Amino acid sequence: ILSLIDASSLPEEDKERGKRIFRLLAEAEGRVHGLPSGEVHLHEVGAADAIVDVMGAVVGLRLLGVQRLYASPLPMPVGEREGMPLPAPAVLQVLAAVHAPLRPCGGGPGELVTPTGAAIVAALAEFRQPALRLRAVGYGAGAADPADRPNVLRLWLGDQDEGGTSSLVLLETNLDDMTGELMAHVLERLRALGVNDAWLTPVQMKKGRPGAVLSVLCPESLEEAAVRLLLRETTTLGVRRQPVGRWEAEREALSFQSSLGPATVKVKRLPGEPPRAEPEFEACRSLAEVSGLPLLEVYRIVQQEGEELLRGRRSPSPGHEARRGPSSAGSPRQGRPSGP
Repeated sequence: ILSLIDASSLPEEDKERGKRIFRLLAEAEGRVHGLPSGEVHLHEVGAADAIVDVMGAVVGLRLLGVQRLYASPLPMPVGEREGMPLPAPAVLQVLAAVHAPLRPCGGGPGELVTPTGAAIVAALAEFRQPALRLRAVGYGAGAADPADRPNVLRLWLGDQDEGGTSSLVLLETNLDDMTGELMAHVLERLRALGVNDAWLTPVQMKKGRPGAVLSVLCPESLEEAAVRLLLRETTTLGVRRQPVGRWEAEREALSFQSSLGPATVKVKRLPGEPPRAEPEFEACRSLAEVSGLPLLEVYRIVQQEGEELLRGRRSPSPGHEARRGPSSAGSPRQGRPSGP
C-alpha cells in the first residue's frame, strides 16, 4: 500500500498523510495480533475501497483548503460484529495510540467507527473544539438506515476567529524539601520540553514549613511527558491536574532590520485596535552589547521602529519576515480554514 501511494502523482504532503494513516492501522493490527507492523496483512482494511477512503479524505481536505482538522469524541457502540465485541479491537488500538476521547452512545447495536475511519481521524485531527467563523456545513450519509438515529457524518468548515480559546492542562505539585537550585533545574527542563509556561509560587505548608507550588501549563499532548519529568526530577509523590481554557489574542513574531541591527518583536493584534509590538529580549540584549547603548534605550528604539513598520510609516528593510507563532500548540489563528 505504501508503495502504491509513493508511485502516485499526488502531492508529497498528501502521500505523507496517507502513509501516516496506513502506518497507524498497521501498528494497531500488529498489537492486536502480536506481530510487528511490517508483517501485518490488513485484509479488508487494505482493500482498494479503503485506499480510496483514506486518500479520498486526504485529497478532499486539501481541496477544501483545510489546514487544521478537529473532531468531537468518537461514539462507542454496543453489540458485536462477526463474533467480535464492538468497538473492534483494531479501532480501540488506533484510538489508544493517540489517547482519543470516547463517549458511550445509546441505541441499538452496530459498528459506528471502523478501523479506517478511526485511523483517518486519529492521524489527522485534534480532539478539541476551536473558536471559528462558520462558512459551510456538509453531510455524508451511510448506506445503513438505523431506526434510532440518522446515519450521517457532519463536517463544519470555517475560519478560525481572531484570537479565540485553547484547551490546556494545569499541572501542580507542592514541594518543601528541595533546594532553589534543584527547582530551577526542573523549570529549565520543563521549558526545554516545550510547555507553555512553568513557575514557582511560595507557600506555607504543614507545620509552618516554607515551600513552593510548582505549576506547569501545557497542551494535552505534552501532559504525560511533563508529569513523568516531575515525578523523576522532584521529590513529589503525586501531581494534580485540571483542564483549563485560555483566551488568546492573535499574535506573531516579526523579524526586521532595525536601525541598530536585526531585531524581533512579538506582535499582538486585537479587533479594532492598532497592533502592539513587544521587543524580544535576547535580540535586544545582543543589540545592546554590540551598540553599547543601555538595554532600556534599545528596547525603546526597537519597539518604536517595530510599531512604525506595522503601521506602514517605515519601509521594511530587505529580509524582514513575519512568523505567526502562538505560544501554545493548537492555538487559534485568524483566517485558517478548519474542520471539526
